[in-house]
Amino acid sequence: MSLLAYILPIIRIYLVGLKVLLCQMFSSPFTLPVMPNQHGRVAIVTGGARGIGYEIARHMASLGAHVIIGGKDEQEGLSALRRISKENTEAKVEFEVLDLASLQSVRRFVETFKARDLPLHILVNNAAVMFIPEGCTKEGFEQHFGVNYLGHFLLTLLLLDILGNSGKCGSSARVVNISSSAHHAGEIKLHDLQSRKCYSPHAAYCQSKLALLLFSSHLQLVLERGGFPVSSCAVDPGMVDTALYRHLPLPLRLAQRATARLFFRTPAEGASTVLYTALSPSLEGQGGGYWANGRREMTSHPATHDPQLQLCLWDASWKLVGLNASRLTTLG
Repeated sequence: MSLLAYILPIIRIYLVGLKVLLCQMFSSPFTLPVMPNQHGRVAIVTGGARGIGYEIARHMASLGAHVIIGGKDEQEGLSALRRISKENTEAKVEFEVLDLASLQSVRRFVETFKARDLPLHILVNNAAVMFIPEGCTKEGFEQHFGVNYLGHFLLTLLLLDILGNSGKCGSSARVVNISSSAHHAGEIKLHDLQSRKCYSPHAAYCQSKLALLLFSSHLQLVLERGGFPVSSCAVDPGMVDTALYRHLPLPLRLAQRATARLFFRTPAEGASTVLYTALSPSLEGQGGGYWANGRREMTSHPATHDPQLQLCLWDASWKLVGLNASRLTTLG
């Protein structure tokens, strides 16, 4: 691997990060309006035991939603349940093991959920890893691509039938994918989706977040064409002070800690736009899009305006997770 190929993604993502940080310094965080009661609605939040995911799960539960947190660490998940229940004794919140680094675990999670015969109105694909050392998921996928994107891709597709049956005209089910401004520094390499030719944790993370954005966009197109009562959007929560940065090199980690309290969003602030896109009645019939700080935004990344690339990634992803695209015809 050439030194330039390793350094360029680092330069790109930190330039993007600097731009986002400057924007956050000179703009107020989005304030979530009062959301309607969610009694009778069921939501799944991946990575809901801490950070942004915890705030999403906590807020939805406070509105009366039945929230199922999917996560890898059972002890962390049970701790999150205790905190939410302590704050709201009537909260209906549960934890189920979900390891997105294992497609078998994803399938097991879905089977367990479907066996309960519950509806599903909201799916928030939040869990993520960032800048982790080179390694593979259980099925041999690069970890950023496997956890951040492919695991959520499979989870969403396996749950689409329930989402389609739970949504209705005037009250569609919603899929919210947590992307990142880092997608601007990303590149989809169809010939090397697993980053085997040239591994950079920065490039791998950016590719995974760009892939999630393209998936969200193409899924919305498929749902619209099929007339399904489900919408799909992507959200950039901003630069948020969470444990996601724990794999930064030590000097950058120390710098991040020093600046986070002053300039980063809190997890609750980072969750606001996610909650808005998942819950707001004003967005009914306006599905899709890329959202940041409470607003729908246009992304300038060329890949987001390349339908052929989106279709190629879509087709490749179906094959990688071992699914047949014909299953979409069974929705509704």
